[in-house]
Amino acid sequence: MESIVSTLACLLFLLSSLISYILLTKLKREAEKCAKLPPGSMGWPFIGETLQIYSQDPNVFFATKQKRYGEIFKTHILGCPCVMLASPEAAKFVLATHAHFFKPTYPKSKEKIIGPSALFFHQADYHARLRKLVQSSLSPERIKKLIPDIEAIAISALESCAVGQVINTFKEMKKFSFDVGILSIFGHLDDSYREKLKQNYLIVDKGYNSFPSNIPGTAYHKALLARKRLSQIVSEIICERKEKRLLEKDLLGCLLNSRDEKGRTLTEDQIADNIIGVLFAAQDTTASVLTWILKYLHDNPKLLEAVKVRVSKSSLLKKGGIRLCLSG
Repeated sequence: MESIVSTLACLLFLLSSLISYILLTKLKREAEKCAKLPPGSMGWPFIGETLQIYSQDPNVFFATKQKRYGEIFKTHILGCPCVMLASPEAAKFVLATHAHFFKPTYPKSKEKIIGPSALFFHQADYHARLRKLVQSSLSPERIKKLIPDIEAIAISALESCAVGQVINTFKEMKKFSFDVGILSIFGHLDDSYREKLKQNYLIVDKGYNSFPSNIPGTAYHKALLARKRLSQIVSEIICERKEKRLLEKDLLGCLLNSRDEKGRTLTEDQIADNIIGVLFAAQDTTASVLTWILKYLHDNPKLLEAVKVRVSKSSLLKKGGIRLCLSG
């Protein structure tokens, strides 16, 4: 009798599971029909269109998609189904007017490169806490104190460009942004540390958008190794600062001195992840903005003259705080 009851129970369980599966599948299909996705191609199973984007210039890949499907299209990259946005209106919808409908996520391969504790991989209290720390260390008052040092970096960058030689403005602005970022994060850092940070960061930057294959010799594998070395370098700088009992107001100082409501400090891994994260978040965007500013100033002589007049009247210039040449 017991065996019959147990058999019936198993049959009922299997039957209910089968019915549930059928219903869920049907509901999923109906939901997909109701929520129409934009045009595009999802590529191969599992890998999607990852191979296509990494076998050519990514800009060509996206330009081809945009030309074929429009400014909003679907694709499948790095194991993630994606909807790509190429119009200012769509970007504003996601990032500004309806941002509360969206949650920022990143492929795991990117998370490994930057570090899982970086603020833009998190939400709620941890994100808010780190964001305040970053903003406080990069406040206008703090930046004003760094102007002489930033100016020195700018002059050095200009002098390094040979006269009559064609340069890539965006690449030069990336170098400038990196040096200013290091200054903002670490203050006046020893040259040996700065050089080691730059060497390893360039390897990480090169591998960040490469195909995420952790095979020795690949750009991604080299980037992971360089990322570990960056953490070690940051750890050395932290150890040295603690030994000398330096109380700096740069980003590293803010992160070291921070405590949550329970009195807990950030770990060295958390500090390293957020430092690398800030460098990544700031460098490309800052370099892009500077590049466009230079282009518009070059293309608009009247605007350039207006900027020269404005800078010449600056209180910092009158006090000797700015030495940059204002000639065309």
